[in-house]
Amino acid sequence: MKRVLLTGASGGIGTRLRQMLKPLYPELILSDLKPPADLGADETFLPADLADAAAVEQICQDVDGIVHLGGYSVEGPWETILQANIIGCHNLFEAARRQGVRRVVFASSNHVMGFHPRHSKIGVEAVPLPDTRYGLSKLFGEGLGALYAHKHGLGVLSIRIGNFGDKPIDARRLAIWLKPADLVQLIRLGLEKPDLVYEVVYGMSDNQRAWWDNSHALALGYRPEGRSEDFAADALAAQKLLPPDAIGDYFQGGSPFCSQEFDGDFERLKK
Repeated sequence: MKRVLLTGASGGIGTRLRQMLKPLYPELILSDLKPPADLGADETFLPADLADAAAVEQICQDVDGIVHLGGYSVEGPWETILQANIIGCHNLFEAARRQGVRRVVFASSNHVMGFHPRHSKIGVEAVPLPDTRYGLSKLFGEGLGALYAHKHGLGVLSIRIGNFGDKPIDARRLAIWLKPADLVQLIRLGLEKPDLVYEVVYGMSDNQRAWWDNSHALALGYRPEGRSEDFAADALAAQKLLPPDAIGDYFQGGSPFCSQEFDGDFERLKK
């Protein structure tokens, strides 16, 4: 991989990743609606609205691989999610196909599986149970990746990102924490692993309390260095200060993703 495009480069994860990916991929192209506030003179930025197919086509020119973080990163109104995460994601994969891009790493989300209960441990083969319109849009993106991988020859890795940060800060994050260096390792697998067709992995570090079976990622060569249990005492102490949420605390998607707008039969779901 010589020339790599990073979408969503001005967001929280993108801001951190662009500094970590730059030494690995010197021809790193950054894109978002607006440039990062601290854009360096040695960085290349191309603005693009993902919902604008022509603009997306332009930023994908002469690119070897794409790390697709761009889109709306939390729950939102349907029209917002539709434009940024569904139409925008389709524009990205279609432009990648047309421009001959070899690899796409798609930033999916744990919210694809959000309505699985916390007491169950699931692998990538489990039935998706998205907890929001946002989670549903990420499931759509995974499906697009599978289609473009099998029908059009793109190599695609979908990473169901847990909680990205320097340390887990509550009980839920002890299960789903993802150290930044571990995300970089997964991205490198997606961009560089030979003969990759289409794979889905969980974006988490070495978490003793994990709800996910990430053996598939390990089989691909992933060796996480972060250990959430090292931060357990502080995370559990912080958890005691949080208000209870019966629905959010039961399901993997947590609060507010599972509990907001919830008007289902909670007791029936628990059975």
